[in-house]
Amino acid sequence: MKFLTILLSTLVLSLATGLHSGVAQNLPAPPDHPRLLLLAGEEKQIQKAIAADPTWQKMHGAILSESDQIVQLPPIERIQIGRRLLDKSREALRRLFHLSYAWRMTQDSRYAQRGEKEMLAIAGFTDWNPTHYLDVAEMTMAMAIGYDWLYPVLSPQSRKTIAQAITEKGLMTSLDDQYNAFLRVSNNWNQVCNAGISFGALALYEDNPELSKQLIQRALTTIKLPMKDYAPDGAYLEGYSYWGYGTSFNVLFISAMEKAFGTDFGLSQEPGFMKTARYMEYMTGPSGLSFNYSDASSGKGSLHPAMFWFAQKSQDPSLLWVEKGYLQQSDYSAFTKDRLLPAVMIWGVSNPLSKVTPPASTLWTGQGKNPVTMMRSSWTDPGTIYVGFKTGTPSASHGHMDVGSFVMESDGVRWAQDLGMQNYNSLESKGLNIWGGEQTAQRWQIKRYNNLIHNTLTVNDQHQLVKGKARINASGTSGALKYAVSDLSGVYEGQLAGAQRGIGIVGDAYVVVRDEVKAADKPAKVRWVMLTPAEVTINQDNTALLTHNGKKLTLRVTTPASVQIQTWSTAPTTDYDAPNDGTQLVGFEYEVPAGTSQTLQVLLLPEKASATKKTLDLPLAQWGKK
Repeated sequence: MKFLTILLSTLVLSLATGLHSGVAQNLPAPPDHPRLLLLAGEEKQIQKAIAADPTWQKMHGAILSESDQIVQLPPIERIQIGRRLLDKSREALRRLFHLSYAWRMTQDSRYAQRGEKEMLAIAGFTDWNPTHYLDVAEMTMAMAIGYDWLYPVLSPQSRKTIAQAITEKGLMTSLDDQYNAFLRVSNNWNQVCNAGISFGALALYEDNPELSKQLIQRALTTIKLPMKDYAPDGAYLEGYSYWGYGTSFNVLFISAMEKAFGTDFGLSQEPGFMKTARYMEYMTGPSGLSFNYSDASSGKGSLHPAMFWFAQKSQDPSLLWVEKGYLQQSDYSAFTKDRLLPAVMIWGVSNPLSKVTPPASTLWTGQGKNPVTMMRSSWTDPGTIYVGFKTGTPSASHGHMDVGSFVMESDGVRWAQDLGMQNYNSLESKGLNIWGGEQTAQRWQIKRYNNLIHNTLTVNDQHQLVKGKARINASGTSGALKYAVSDLSGVYEGQLAGAQRGIGIVGDAYVVVRDEVKAADKPAKVRWVMLTPAEVTINQDNTALLTHNGKKLTLRVTTPASVQIQTWSTAPTTDYDAPNDGTQLVGFEYEVPAGTSQTLQVLLLPEKASATKKTLDLPLAQWGKK
């Protein structure tokens, strides 16, 4: 222990160099245990809400029921998959958050004893896999919550063993330059790792106040790097799934600061951060499917505990319109797979669900590094039209070559879809380097990641330019048209002299996708495609009929006057590409002569609008003009 104390002191002095230590030195001492997220006595507010509201009673019951199941499970073992221990760290966080909540709310010793057993098993791991530091961060957070919340009933020896593990396998490894690259990046790693280590530092504050202060100050300084990417409007750089990761841990960090020190040090006022909840709300379509661009899963959206924090912080219940829909489900058991679920009870019970109303607008646009527009006909009609339109750049963290891509649904069917991410280990285990960002990187050879399978344009069978960028140049509602327009020329530099795309909902009845392209000094073969789960029947009048789940959609090409609509397979052509069962591409190719301009306009007509004859035919420059 003497050696450890000397080592700690030496490293603390080293760490202090180059840090803004003034704030750290001025940090007040945090409260006694429990000090993370939910202070002593605050259980009463939750218990009061449980007694008064059937929704919170059901959520509380689901957490306790899952905790009863966890009690019967053997402790987690250190089994690494590829280069990751992350699934074990996440399961540890899920178990310890659930068990600790269950004990605090019921005082049932079974939950505390099982949590103690879990922590001692994890403390015995050789390490928490610092070479993939997310693993350490989530494991440290798991152990910190368990240690802090169960502190009164842990045996002295268990406290010592668990605290030593948090220190040596968590906090200390974050001081090692070979592991702490997260401090210098502006993606979810920064948010998750700073949050996890700070939870550990807070949990062990009294053991080494100076170390804890320095680690917390380091986080307060460096977490601003990813937070800058929320500016100006809250659009999250890495898309839906990683919002659920990075933003949730950012919120956990801010909430922990507020509880421990009575302030968030201005973090919530970083430009765009409080606006990001609105972005997330619009990212779920009426079908329940998310707008899953970039590395996002392709399944249904999910309940996000962080949304309850945003609603509470901003005192805006309308942010919970989508979450309220989830809470109206009869079965909450699926929610318990979320490792952060107990946070819903911490942040949610002060939100009056009876006052949750739909958002005021049916269109939302966010600029930034990966700008998006989402629009819909209605917030209350489950069969309404929904469109998500993405611009940005393939060079964004977790980016795809999907600039100009879109999703579209009506009648409860996602007609134009995105395959989303492929499991990382399925690619890395075959030796692929999927994290390269250069134009020739192996990442772009993966079917799901390049533009050939996204709902955008491909020119002469070439990839979009990684360095290219596009923004939303115009968006809004004008008369009967909800719309967004983007200049995509930057991602087709050298392939086209210019490219603009506009997408709109016309009269809340149908969707128009209009491309205005110009060939350079050589002819340009432009391919227009849409990925769909539907069966496709091609007609001879520039139309195709799409059918799925008993619903119908007509795809009509209005310009050029004559094209050959066709389909393409999405089946894998390599041993590493994932199967894309139940999908195909529908679209057409058109050769634009050298130096000439051409409009490509496609209408997506739900069954109720399929007979529409008079349709929008307006140059993009006039969209939005009365």
